[in-house]
Amino acid sequence: MIRHTTFLSALIALAAVSTASPAELLKGLDQQGQPELKFAGPMAFGPDGILFVGDPMSAAVFAIDTGERQRVGGGAINVSAVNQQIAAVLGSSADQVLINDLAVNPLSGTAYLSVSRGRGPDALPVILRVGADGKLSVVALDKVRYAKAPLPNAPDAGAKDRRGNSQRQESITDLAYVDGRVVVAGLSNEEFSSNLRTIPFPFTATDAGTSVEIYHGSHGQLETHAPVRTFVSYTINDQPTLLAAYTCTPLVKVPLVELKPGKKVRGTTVAELGNHNRPLDIIVYEKDGKEYLLIANNARGVMKLAAEQLGDADGISSRVPDKAGVGYETVENLKGVQQLDKLNDKQALLLIEASPGVLSLQTVPLP
Repeated sequence: MIRHTTFLSALIALAAVSTASPAELLKGLDQQGQPELKFAGPMAFGPDGILFVGDPMSAAVFAIDTGERQRVGGGAINVSAVNQQIAAVLGSSADQVLINDLAVNPLSGTAYLSVSRGRGPDALPVILRVGADGKLSVVALDKVRYAKAPLPNAPDAGAKDRRGNSQRQESITDLAYVDGRVVVAGLSNEEFSSNLRTIPFPFTATDAGTSVEIYHGSHGQLETHAPVRTFVSYTINDQPTLLAAYTCTPLVKVPLVELKPGKKVRGTTVAELGNHNRPLDIIVYEKDGKEYLLIANNARGVMKLAAEQLGDADGISSRVPDKAGVGYETVENLKGVQQLDKLNDKQALLLIEASPGVLSLQTVPLP
């Protein structure tokens, strides 16, 4: 879902903002045993091989020590029919495997997949590791070091939206580690239910988060109940900022400093990227001395935006046609992309639907 500034930038920011040493961060994993995951959802890596996993059904974020702190991969990762291979590993069938997210450990170069084995409330959460050799292995979670941060005001387990969809499942839609904190997007049970939380790590008590309001140009109205679908951290005019994409598809910037417990904030809508579309994943990267955003979508392909447009972009505050604001180009040779993450400074790792019902992992040059 989500992702990060460059790993080098994250390390620089961590040194400037967080006083926690690597040993202190690992000490923050204060439990040993098996995390009680009900659903393995959005994932993101922090420092020292710590994997953050969002579990919307439990309404909690787990921090898990992968033990991977040195480069073991780094080459291209290409796995054909990965959902079929996962099914074989799990003793299931491909139609009973749901891949929820993809994340690359920047220290080791290995990829991780959060997976549901089965469909519906009885599905089992699984996390798999994918090495540079393409081999899949289940991450054993029975004796790991971990920590848990429950969300205090998530929607009730039985809460439904007007379409009958589970609001609890939307309690965590994306997350990222930014400057010593885990930023979590999703829904709360507040009146303004769209929510962004910043949870210090090592974990302390989790607060109610910040209620987020945006102007949706193609709908011509303010919205407070639509969750952020995917976001990335990016510095604009020396200010750490979240760039958040919503369904239908507003792109919004929210200064990180404005995320305060119990407060309400209005994001600045800098683009409408097209309606009847759901953003799936987003990364930021540098190429030829310039920085870009890459956004995967379910209906409008993969979009490439020049980040230099974002600093002075005017906010959209009135109804607009299908598209408006900062411009983008469609990367025509990337089709069927469902998830993406940076593999390294020159390559991205994609989860693509290679043919109907067949998912593959593919490494491509950053466009």
